[in-house]
Parts: sequence; C-alpha cells; structure tokens
Amino acid sequence: MIFPWNGFTVKTNCYRKISTFNRAPSFCYAPGMDYLWTPWRYAYVTGADKTTTCIFCEAPKQPDELSRIVHRAESCYVILNTYPYTNGHVMIVPYAHLDELQKLPTDAAQEMMALTQRMETVLRQLYRPDGINLGMNIGKAAGAGVAGHIHMHILPRWVADANFTSVIGETRVLPEALNVTWERIHGALKNS
Repeated sequence: MIFPWNGFTVKTNCYRKISTFNRAPSFCYAPGMDYLWTPWRYAYVTGADKTTTCIFCEAPKQPDELSRIVHRAESCYVILNTYPYTNGHVMIVPYAHLDELQKLPTDAAQEMMALTQRMETVLRQLYRPDGINLGMNIGKAAGAGVAGHIHMHILPRWVADANFTSVIGETRVLPEALNVTWERIHGALKNS
C-alpha cells in the first residue's frame, strides 16, 4: 500500500510466510517494513554529489542562502548541515583548509568557540531543546565526513528524539525544511 503522509510518500507491506510445516504465520519482515521516503538524501547516500573539491572551501564562494551559510565571521562561518541529524544542526567551519584542530591559529580557534557559544544561545531560543550536542570528528577513522577540513557540529537534541524510526529504521524525520531552518537561524543571528 502506498499513501501520502505529511509531504512524504509512505509504502507499507506485510507478507505472509508459509512454512514447510503447512503453518501460515503472518508477520512483517524487513522487505515489508514501512518506509518514509526522503529523496533529498539520495545524493548523500549514493555519493552522487561527491566532488573533488572541498565543500567547506567552496561554500563561502557562493551566496549565503544557496550555500546555507547563516553567518560569516572573520576566521570562521556558520553553515547548516545539508544532511542534518535534527533541525537546527549547524557547523562552525574555519575558512582555512586544515585537517587538524592543533593547526588552527589561536584567534580562529577562539572565534570558533565564541561562535559555538553564540549558536548554543540561538538554538536554545529557537528550538527549545532539552540538550545540545557539539563536537568534532577529526580524521576519517574518527567518523569525519569531510576529513580534510575541520568543523564543529552543534545540534539541538530532545529527550527521546532517537526513536525507533532513527535507531531501527535508519531514517530521520525532520519537521522543518532546510530553507525554513536557514531563514530562522540567519534571522536570529542577524538580530542578536
């Protein structure tokens, strides 16, 4: 069965498996599970949008709304994560292409932390989260998606926001479109 739901297309199937003992238990299994289709993640999942250039070096060359930069400072900028874990997931990125935090000049590191503090304030005001995650994955082995250019993640979290859909279904349900997130955060930073 396929039906529209809140802007998504949902497919649901349950199958009957006939055992060799002529019993016919009814159950759902992985191929018949429910799906929330998130076509905007296709490029990320398939690697279709992989580029030979650094996305964090290229982003500042584009207009802010197109690149999803919500704030520019002297040494760093704040950008929305294109594949967010939650609404409001941003990254603080130095303009300098560096692969290790220890290589970042002190003034840029201080600015990165000041922007992180500012973003915590903005995210708490806009999204009223129960908590905030922030951190860096430095190097491919540490889980960095862009291993050659350090960046700080900061994202709002809510109690029980990692429910069955994200844990078992490996799907995130985000109620706010990225352009709306950009407008909210950009506006809040502009007015603060």
